[in-house]
Amino acid sequence: MNNKIVKPISLTLVVILVLGVILYSLADRYLIERVIIDHVPAVQIAPTQQANLIQTTAPVAAQAKVGSNKSVRYDDWNYEREGVSIHIEQVTAGSGNSQVVYYIADVKIADATLLSNAFAKNQFGKNIIQYTSQIAQNNDAIFAINGDYYGFRSDGIIIRNGVVFRDVPARTGVAFYRDGSMRIYDETKTTAEQLLADGVWNTFSFGPALVEYSEVVVTQSKVMIDTNMGNHSIQGDNPRTGVGIIGNNHFIFVVVDGRSRGYSVGLDLTEFANIFKELGCTAAYNLDGGGSSTMYFMGRTVNNPLGTEKERGTSDILFIK
Repeated sequence: MNNKIVKPISLTLVVILVLGVILYSLADRYLIERVIIDHVPAVQIAPTQQANLIQTTAPVAAQAKVGSNKSVRYDDWNYEREGVSIHIEQVTAGSGNSQVVYYIADVKIADATLLSNAFAKNQFGKNIIQYTSQIAQNNDAIFAINGDYYGFRSDGIIIRNGVVFRDVPARTGVAFYRDGSMRIYDETKTTAEQLLADGVWNTFSFGPALVEYSEVVVTQSKVMIDTNMGNHSIQGDNPRTGVGIIGNNHFIFVVVDGRSRGYSVGLDLTEFANIFKELGCTAAYNLDGGGSSTMYFMGRTVNNPLGTEKERGTSDILFIK
């Protein structure tokens, strides 16, 4: 075969191979599902028996429906039953292209374990997603927000409903305790085992911290959540999801719509943090935002994600059953 023909063919094959590797890497990063635990409820056993995921695969214990025989009062923005109080408010500020719309949920619960986590498709792994509303409906949620999109990364301490799913310290996290408290913490200075021993019920790994000891702590320096390909600074005006605490078992959830001029432009991190401070939160933490930012209540999506009334899939939620 003529060498002049062989060289172009070889070069073409190399280019095709390189493009194939790149396309597979992108698909593996963003699209291909990797299931590690196929049925999460099977490892989330009763609180008195919980242990490390690696050590147990016991079936989930039957649990009574809290308040199932008690008086329940609710409408599109409020819910009251024994041990649970939820009040949601829509706030509109500014006007024109500077207008921002956000939603505040003031939640009080009698038992800290009523604030639960659920994974998309009830599976733990990578790139496993569903809409927040779908995950909420599948788990009989009254109220829910999107979580930290744990499936987008391979690090962070992930404890959910008292079970360890990942113990790879990487960043500032938030921990919810069985005594009803919520604390910001440095993942690199502890372990999942120690957190469980200290009474942690759920952890989320995203950030940054917004409020600590009743003061705004976030700055306008460049904030990166991950170093993986495709990630970027979360500065500027964006849709946001966050959680704060006023006192034990008294939480504030805020979801901000954004990237939709004329409806809601979004908020920067400092503006977002100030909402929690003004509401009296002693601590507050930023969860996954952008198109993921979603608040669900009593069978409906409360906010308007990206101004298009269409949710983006996420890997997990924080909810009240």
